Amino acid sequence: MRQQRFIELGEGYSDIYELCELITTNSDRLQRTFLFKAATKDGSPSYSLAASFSPAGEGGFYPIYICREGIPAKQGSVSKRQLVFEEAAASVGSKPIPVELKHSSEFPETKLFYQYVTGVLRLNHLLPPLD
Repeated sequence: MRQQRFIELGEGYSDIYELCELITTNSDRLQRTFLFKAATKDGSPSYSLAASFSPAGEGGFYPIYICREGIPAKQGSVSKRQLVFEEAAASVGSKPIPVELKHSSEFPETKLFYQYVTGVLRLNHLLPPLD
C-alpha cells in the first residue's frame, strides 16, 4: 500500500541544512522541491521549504520533508535560508516550485493543514497519484 506523508523538520538553519543534505544525498529519488508562501491573518507572509521523494526500495512510502513557515518573507529580499535551499536544489537540477497556500494557523490541526496541502499539490499534478 502506497502512502504519502509530510515529515516536518524545524525552522532553523540546521534544519534547512538537513533538508539540503537530504536533497543532495538522495538526488536520484528527488521528485520536486517546493517554496510554499503563506500569510497569517495579520498579513505577515512566510515561506515553507519542502522536497518530495520517490519511495526507497519497495516500501511504497513517498516522503515529503518540510520546514514549515519558518522563513519570514520580506519584500525585495531573499533570506539566506531560502538561498541555501535553492542552491541545493539547483545543484541536483531542481528548481523550487512556488505555491501559494493558506497559513497553517487557519487550520485547527496540523494534520488538516497537510491534507489541504496534499490536495492542492495533487490538483496541480505536483504529487503523483497513489494507485
